[in-house]
Amino acid sequence: MVRMALLFMFLSAPMVTAAGGLTLAWEAKGLRAPESAVYDAARDVIYVSNIGGDPSAKDGDGSIARLSPDGRVLDADWVRGLNAPKGLALYKDRLYVADLDTVVEIDVTTERILRRYRSDTARFLNDAAVDGQGVVYSSDMQDAAIYRLKGGKLEKWLASDTHALCSPNGIYAAKDHLVVGCWTEVVDEFDTVAAGRLKAVDYDTRQISVLGTGKPIGHIDGLEADGKDGWYITDWLAGKLLHVDEKGAVTTLLAPGQGNADLGIDRRHRLLLIPMMNDDAVRAYRMP
Repeated sequence: MVRMALLFMFLSAPMVTAAGGLTLAWEAKGLRAPESAVYDAARDVIYVSNIGGDPSAKDGDGSIARLSPDGRVLDADWVRGLNAPKGLALYKDRLYVADLDTVVEIDVTTERILRRYRSDTARFLNDAAVDGQGVVYSSDMQDAAIYRLKGGKLEKWLASDTHALCSPNGIYAAKDHLVVGCWTEVVDEFDTVAAGRLKAVDYDTRQISVLGTGKPIGHIDGLEADGKDGWYITDWLAGKLLHVDEKGAVTTLLAPGQGNADLGIDRRHRLLLIPMMNDDAVRAYRMP
């Protein structure tokens, strides 16, 4: 179903260039606490998760929106019937959604929910990532755990603690390991809590290691590869877009405001897609 645009603001005039050569391309408004964005190159559209109401409530108020690459809201509630959807992962014609204790599978061609994979142990599934074989991973932010959806079964793939892992938020499925962006983590025997770092979990051994310098980066929400062995990261609390290079050096690129959530990348149109959860909007920044 394709509906008329609801609210749309397209900024075509040149904007002030931020660090890293980013400029604001457009802002799409009229969403409902958007948390994650993913670009579908096969259909040339952007999917956005709308939390709707309470981020932790099973209230049926969540949905998925659909946007055009130039920022038009094609359908603000394209797929309904979700609770508090957050992270999105796309594999072929399947969109996977992290929704509290459930991973939801949506067929993007029929625009229907195919299946809900629920876990009795999951507490707050936050982000979702998919590897090259279609295996889906989801971070449980409240349980220092990573879940895996494989062969039609959702299970706790990594059961850790806040010392070894962290409070995991953003995740990215690299070739040999899962990259985890930590919201916070415990850093010593006195249970001192610090801002999060990047960590890696080996797919085969599930061994956890630290990426980069090992210094705290921020309250990591969104996490995307920059294509040059570095990372784009959103710090939700600080309201910043960060870049971490291959040596672990951190640069602040933008300060769009608190609530900048799980970003996505549209490489065809050279856009960084940042859901602004507190502003009911998605902002797209043109990459150089």
